[in-house]
Amino acid sequence: MISLIQNEMIKMIQKKRFYVVLLVLLVLVPIFAYAQMKQAEDKIEKYGSDWRREVQQAITDNQNSLGSDRVPEEWKKYRQIYIQQLKYYLEHDVNPAQPGGVSFTREFLDNASSLFIPLLIMGIGSDIVSSERTSGTIKVLLTRPVRRWKILLSKLITLMMFVSLIVLSTFVICYLISGLFFGYRGFDAPVFTGFQLSGSDVDVSAVHAVPQWKYLFMQAGLVWFVGVTVAVLAFMVSVLVRSTAASIVIMMASLIAGSILSNMASSWASAKYLFMVNLGLTNYLAGTPAPIEGMTLGFSLAVLGLWAAASLVVSFLVFTKQDILH
Repeated sequence: MISLIQNEMIKMIQKKRFYVVLLVLLVLVPIFAYAQMKQAEDKIEKYGSDWRREVQQAITDNQNSLGSDRVPEEWKKYRQIYIQQLKYYLEHDVNPAQPGGVSFTREFLDNASSLFIPLLIMGIGSDIVSSERTSGTIKVLLTRPVRRWKILLSKLITLMMFVSLIVLSTFVICYLISGLFFGYRGFDAPVFTGFQLSGSDVDVSAVHAVPQWKYLFMQAGLVWFVGVTVAVLAFMVSVLVRSTAASIVIMMASLIAGSILSNMASSWASAKYLFMVNLGLTNYLAGTPAPIEGMTLGFSLAVLGLWAAASLVVSFLVFTKQDILH
């Protein structure tokens, strides 16, 4: 098994997909960091160094928008919750948008967990089997005296290793690059979590402050779980579809469709059982409303876990039974 995994690692490195992922991060993260730095400079120019004025103005602006007929009711719900959260930060004298490398990394993981990072992982996992069919190397591999399930398991283990590397690389690159713009301090800064939502009301009875380093670890764990689920689904598609291009298109379309559904599926209750709608796990930490009423962190973890388990079963059943040599 170890030699099989080593062989898969070599093949994955030779494809240079992981280097492309690193290049994408190295190009985009500085752009995002620079944009946030300019935004922070504009706020300082407008409000000075008093962050409380900025938060109070944000509360006022959102309260004023609630009376507008141009704002959809669904958006008003989000803004009512946002207002109550800002008030909580204000009452406890904590800046919710304190600029810093750690804060930037936290916000980046929040925004990237449901689409950007899954797309990066999809690019690694969507052709791990189908590409060998296209090139014909799968026939050579299967003629060796090794059980098919061991071959597939070695590919799966290799994929999980690269998922972990992508999540770790995202964190490290975000922190190192954004630190050049905002500084590297802030690991001990408090972040409030535990906001419980009921309609447009926020229950703060369970809210507690955690240091940012601990919050980042919780985020990273949830992002990793999302990454594993997406990787396993891409793995299944790669087993089922012979074409590399087709497997990539299928996964990309699914992820983008999920991003669209998350913004418009509030009236379609059954959509909460789709894996794409449950990818925003970090939103539960931040107290952001779920896409569909009734969804919780435990529910989303269970849905993603079931999708991943079903994908693994299908992948191994199909790969060990189907005729690949012809």
